[in-house]
Amino acid sequence: MPQYRISEIAGLFAVSDDTVRRWLDAGQLAAERDASGRLAVDGAALARFSREQAQATPDPSGVGRSARNRMVGLVTEVVSDTVMSQVEIQCGPHRVVSLMSTEAVRDLELEPGALAVAVIKSTNVVVETPGES
Repeated sequence: MPQYRISEIAGLFAVSDDTVRRWLDAGQLAAERDASGRLAVDGAALARFSREQAQATPDPSGVGRSARNRMVGLVTEVVSDTVMSQVEIQCGPHRVVSLMSTEAVRDLELEPGALAVAVIKSTNVVVETPGES
């Protein structure tokens, strides 16, 4: 089972080491000493904590759909030619890039500052794990 040290957790959550220590002190996370004597959090416990902390922006579309992965954000850039466009959406800390027809960009009125929902079908998501250090 993977274990994560305080600095690694801080990096994953984009918070300071002190914030992670406060979570530990408050009992929100439980840590044990690893083989080298450093505090470490069990990976499964960290995954549960991560899910509990997630605060997704509500999907404003009100549309029912089979895709479960919806990320609400703001369009930050649109690069178009006569046929195709590249649309960038900033969804919290995540940058999502979509390629679509320029006609679709016009129909959806996508431009920097527009609210948009990136819908990602899980059959098209690539999952990677870190290589050996």
